[in-house]
Amino acid sequence: MTSTPITWFEIGTDRPDEVQGFYAELFGWTFVEEGTAEGGSYRTTGAGQPAGIGGGIRAIAEGAPGYAILYAEVTDVTQTCRRAETAGGTVLTPPRTTPGGLTLALLRDPSGNHLGVFSPAGTA
Repeated sequence: MTSTPITWFEIGTDRPDEVQGFYAELFGWTFVEEGTAEGGSYRTTGAGQPAGIGGGIRAIAEGAPGYAILYAEVTDVTQTCRRAETAGGTVLTPPRTTPGGLTLALLRDPSGNHLGVFSPAGTA
């Protein structure tokens, strides 16, 4: 048995202020604006830690469909993408490394659900 933990979530929305306010009021979560390499808004939260996982709110283009996605932490993103395709999935966004060193990719399982995979900086 292997362990590939889900360690991050991301909510994409064209109304990040409203969504942040919703989760702050509902669960008491606090957020920190960290921005994106492209100059967009990305707000992180420790959410329910230490028992839960952290996550973020990504601002997306106005009118784009919102989403919620889980991220599994893996040791090798490229290898995980190959394994996903072999298992019947699709690589939606090939592996890329952020300026901060995080390597990530987006996948779709055979039933159409989206899933992110990532390796923290310094591990890929």
